[in-house]
Amino acid sequence: MVRIESKQPRKQRKARYNAPSHMKTKFLNAPLSASLKEKYTKKTLRVVKGDTVKVTRGDHTGEEGLVDAVDMRNTKLIVHGVSSTKVDGTEVPRTIDASKVVITKLNLDDKRRVAKLGESE
Repeated sequence: MVRIESKQPRKQRKARYNAPSHMKTKFLNAPLSASLKEKYTKKTLRVVKGDTVKVTRGDHTGEEGLVDAVDMRNTKLIVHGVSSTKVDGTEVPRTIDASKVVITKLNLDDKRRVAKLGESE
């Protein structure tokens, strides 16, 4: 996380918004499901496109879907099947904060990610 000395909300928000990209990637960490915690040694992991997540907070609680996109600029996720209906009836994808989801299935296409995970025996 960005180290912020101030307790003022406006400065907290400003620090998150103006954080460099290598710090913003930490805002995209999400907790692993219980079964994945047993398999791997980590509690949280960076969400990537292709992971399957379950929404735990908000209007779409309990919905599970594939991560279609990761918005680095706004540090939000776009999950397949989670959408809002506009007034004219069209469906638009709803962005979700990474802290409001649980990773249920990992995308293991990246060899570096697999090596970093390291299964526990």
